[in-house]
Amino acid sequence: MDLCTLIERNAAHAPDKAAIRFEGHTLSYAGFNRRIGWVAHALKSQLGIERGDRIAILSLNRPDYLTLLYACARLGAILVPLNWRLAAAEQLFILSDSGAKVLVLEQAFNAVLPALTRQLPDICLIGLDFAPPGGSKLDDLLDAGRGDERNPPADLSCPLLIVYTSGTTGRPKGAVLRQDALLWNGVMSQHMHDLTSTDHALTVLPLFHVGGLNIQTTPGLHHGATVTIQSRFSPEATFDAFEHDRPTLAALVPAMMQALTDHPRWASTDLSALKAICTGSTMVPQRLVERFVRRGVPILQVYGSTETSPIAVYTKLGADLAPDGASGLPGLCCEAAIIDDVGTKLPPGTPGEIAVRGPNVFCGYWGDQRATREAFSDGWYRTGDIGRCDADGYFWVRDRKKNLIISGGENIYPAEVERVLMGHPDVAECAVVGRPDPRWEEVPIAYVIRRPGTRIEAEALLAHVQSQLARFKVPREIIFTQEVPKTALGKVQHFILKELDAQSSPQGDSN
Repeated sequence: MDLCTLIERNAAHAPDKAAIRFEGHTLSYAGFNRRIGWVAHALKSQLGIERGDRIAILSLNRPDYLTLLYACARLGAILVPLNWRLAAAEQLFILSDSGAKVLVLEQAFNAVLPALTRQLPDICLIGLDFAPPGGSKLDDLLDAGRGDERNPPADLSCPLLIVYTSGTTGRPKGAVLRQDALLWNGVMSQHMHDLTSTDHALTVLPLFHVGGLNIQTTPGLHHGATVTIQSRFSPEATFDAFEHDRPTLAALVPAMMQALTDHPRWASTDLSALKAICTGSTMVPQRLVERFVRRGVPILQVYGSTETSPIAVYTKLGADLAPDGASGLPGLCCEAAIIDDVGTKLPPGTPGEIAVRGPNVFCGYWGDQRATREAFSDGWYRTGDIGRCDADGYFWVRDRKKNLIISGGENIYPAEVERVLMGHPDVAECAVVGRPDPRWEEVPIAYVIRRPGTRIEAEALLAHVQSQLARFKVPREIIFTQEVPKTALGKVQHFILKELDAQSSPQGDSN
């Protein structure tokens, strides 16, 4: 049995049931299952994809994103989702690091192709909506070798996803998730949402995130529900879906919730079909929760990370209300604990590091044994998040990962931005911290020490960063200063700098 078996069984039980809806089109479970078979056959017969080969995808949300995922499951291959918000240099690093054999992409993202052709000329290209130079359009590839050839059986122990998450070293790391991690994650989603085949999930989170892929989307498909996909989030399209598609579930990050509640249609849109909204990714302001509750929509909170698939701690639909501010209880199929620096469990009420153990946890970082060893302690995954739990087992997240900035649901690691800033010849030292923002929760701010004798301007530094990193990672402000707080060993003390930034306007000139 592999993960694709769940789609096959749903197709057998309810072949005409709507599996995926997208832009006015409906794909039944029987049709979805057939297309998975065709894609798997084409990948194997036309491109020679074997068990363990990596296939990257660069695309907005669309049905073939999921088709490709389950085709990989059938072959025992591994899907590598690429964040379309990243700069080309970042995407090329991931393609190289993962050793991707194939890149499947939308025409909207063909700007990466010139650099890709120069740096990674051996990657096979497949276009979802066009024929890339030297490659093939997916439908043409299917026409050339359509079939449902049975392959040597994959199984649930096969790695299925490598999802890259920015690391504190400044380079992203690929978290490897096996098929069984997605299976158990789906069991916990079913428990959290009371998910059944009668549900209808609306997916607006990007599928390159485990949140968009695995909080409701794949669990919904595993349980025979209907999933409506939007290519990307927009308040207007989401309100249209609430009114016309009548989903029962949706997953939104707080920035999306804020955008909806600030929209003129918030008060008039019929939300009565929604049985819950699930949220997480960052601290959820109580005011947003209350706005949805006043409209009759319960809010479920989920805590986890890329490395936990992501479901680890959550509040359950229909259960007793969690204490104020709590993220919930450990999931049905995993354990969570608060540990100290040496891995010892701490008593209730004592703050420490949140650790997770269970079949939903990743099996390691791709090609990085050292980072994998550092991430685990006696089988527990150390999240790096600081929290506490009470005597009843409820968890509170006190602080996010060390130095992490979460802006609009996207993770920004200061070390990554600092690495690019330090690549400019006029920068002697720098430090990046998060500043509270009413719309994005936080935005990155950079403190920069110029090299003696130079007069680099803020605009030039921002352009330098934007040439190498995604726009959401570019500092909102460059503050030139003479020094940044450091430890006795010379390590920048980001928490002190963040406190100083919050207390007063930055010292130093702005140019």
